[in-house]
Amino acid sequence: MLELTRITAGYDRRALVVRDVSLSVGYGEAVGLLGPSGCGKSTLAKVAALLHRPDAGTMTLDGTVVRGWRHRAPQERRTAVGVVFQQPRLSADPRLSLRELIAQPLRSTGRRREVPARVAELAPLVGLSEELLERRPHAVSDGQLQRACLARALVLRPGLLICDEMTAMLDASTTAALVAVVETYRAESGAALLAVGHDRVLLERWCDRTVRWGERSVERVPVG
Repeated sequence: MLELTRITAGYDRRALVVRDVSLSVGYGEAVGLLGPSGCGKSTLAKVAALLHRPDAGTMTLDGTVVRGWRHRAPQERRTAVGVVFQQPRLSADPRLSLRELIAQPLRSTGRRREVPARVAELAPLVGLSEELLERRPHAVSDGQLQRACLARALVLRPGLLICDEMTAMLDASTTAALVAVVETYRAESGAALLAVGHDRVLLERWCDRTVRWGERSVERVPVG
């Protein structure tokens, strides 16, 4: 499903964040990527989500070598990956209601007719009421906004879901609820998961296997 081979990436070639890192996620597999803050795992997640072009290395998605990132990636590639970031307020347009936020990917891909049914399907799944759907980000809690961001990531039914520190800012009950939503979606769709974080206990309970960020590569951590 996902193969990252000897990826080198950063935002300044004089100070690269990721150097020569390889990682794989199989079809239907849940992989946890464990590492401390600032090690580069979020940059690697952005590469995997087609949001950041690496300086070197190869990425293969669903058997095809990726040639373009961001808007240069074909639409069918971009829509195959859903991503949830750590800080929902930085990834949500403050002008949009939660309903519009969830529907945004459908509208941008020309699937407006699907909006009412898909939002109605996802809102109760992530725990959002009709009243909350009409609110804008400033009028909801971080947990409620992250619920909407997760729904947005799922709205196009991606084959790969990337959760980059998705629960880092949430309380235990909201964390458990969102992890359950992801697992329900995976069980029904067969989607793969890359969960990035620094909470080893959570990742090992959530994922089929956990890998640890190494100095020059990502190495496996035995589970159990």
